[in-house]
Amino acid sequence: MSRLASVIRPAIEPGRRVIAISDIHGNLSCLKGLLKQVRLTPDDVLILVGDLLEKGRDSLAVLRFVLELQKTHTVYPLCGNCDYIDRVFLEGGSPDPAFSVQMNERLGVAGHYSNADQELWPVLEYWGNRSTLIQMGLEIGHPMPRRASDLPALRAALLDYFPRETKFLLKLPHILESANFIFVHGGIPREDNLDGLEAYGCMKNDDFLGQGLSFRKWVAVGHWPVTLYDPSIQCSNPRVERDRRIISLDGGCVLKVDGQLNALIIPDITGDEFSFAAYDGLPRVTALDGQEASYNPINIRWSDSVVEPLAENGDCLLVRHPSSGRTLWVPRDFVRRWRDGRLHTEDATDYCLPVAPGDELALVRETQRGLLVKKDGVTGWYHGRVERK
Repeated sequence: MSRLASVIRPAIEPGRRVIAISDIHGNLSCLKGLLKQVRLTPDDVLILVGDLLEKGRDSLAVLRFVLELQKTHTVYPLCGNCDYIDRVFLEGGSPDPAFSVQMNERLGVAGHYSNADQELWPVLEYWGNRSTLIQMGLEIGHPMPRRASDLPALRAALLDYFPRETKFLLKLPHILESANFIFVHGGIPREDNLDGLEAYGCMKNDDFLGQGLSFRKWVAVGHWPVTLYDPSIQCSNPRVERDRRIISLDGGCVLKVDGQLNALIIPDITGDEFSFAAYDGLPRVTALDGQEASYNPINIRWSDSVVEPLAENGDCLLVRHPSSGRTLWVPRDFVRRWRDGRLHTEDATDYCLPVAPGDELALVRETQRGLLVKKDGVTGWYHGRVERK
């Protein structure tokens, strides 16, 4: 049976600055770097729009950092679809039916699992020590689980040894509504009767911007990395649909090699003004030569990433993207074989960035065919000289 969304409605005072961050995914250095950049103070309100944890090596450390921050700051964490895995595991109950369908489709599993732990096991096995739950177990010397039947013992140990951390995970709400803004990890189909929405659909709501929805209040979401929305340019900056009053925040932190952690900065929750900040932790270089933007670029995204290798040159591969018919060079380590048996690439582009001498660039990859860099949140190639910092 599907669960209903848990909605909180804090009374945030007008004029109190609100900072919203989504999809940290266990990257503590990026979280600390971004909070330092926005100069977070106890006078601010920090809203964490889901997927605080999982897929990152510091997931448990992020959880504890947030717990400590709550002692001195106003922090409202929300539940994302990755955090939801931890919650269901700790509860020992069955996942939402929509999750079960999703897992069957993704992993090619036919029929039904005989119990909830068998249903959760493929996710935890895939995440391994990037999972908060596994990191907790390792910290207390609990044996690494090898099969679904090992999970009940792990659950019992975590509930016993980590009461503060597990209580945090079990109480995460799904939606925060205050004044002129609604914050939710995946998205919402409407803005009235939020308490009547199904919880899982609020946490995992792929392609939210592509659903044609519009709202009266601003709806700020994460979950779907913003680079997936543009077939031409890889841009990790937040996407704002002003006419529809939607803000998509997920900069692909941890998930993308060029990912960044984005912050939405709202000076007054009752108003319509906001700005953004971003942090990626990548090394910086200074461009010494100018370069013009290339024409008609392509952005190969996770949702359409099958490629065919054609040639190789040192640390790069020339690949063909069958669905578009385009060919481009990509770093060799971007290409991997997936569970479906086919070769896929990380998000890849042939875009050459417009660069002027003196521009600061974030270095994503240094290859024999040039530098893959970011400028103002946009990823592309640079073929000039640089000065290293």
